[in-house]
Amino acid sequence: MSQEKVDKYKQEKANRKQNMKKEKVKQAFRRVVVGVLGFALVGWLGYSAYNLYDASRPKQTAQVDYTAITDYQSQLAEPVEE
Repeated sequence: MSQEKVDKYKQEKANRKQNMKKEKVKQAFRRVVVGVLGFALVGWLGYSAYNLYDASRPKQTAQVDYTAITDYQSQLAEPVEE
C-alpha cells in the first residue's frame, strides 16, 4: 500500500466512532421523516375516502312551513281597531 492509502485508513479508523454516530443520526432522521410523510399520506387518503363516501350518501333535507309566522306578522301589521 502506498503511504497515502495508509494515512487515509488510519484517519478513517480514528474517526470511525464519530462517523458511525453521524450515520446513525442520519438514518434515524430519515426514518422519522419517512414515518411522518407516511402518516400524512395515510391520513390524507382516509380523509379523501371519507369525503367520497359522505358525498355519495343522500342528503337529508327539511322543509319548514312559515305560514304561521307570516300570518302572525300580518296580524301585527294591521292597525288596531278600538
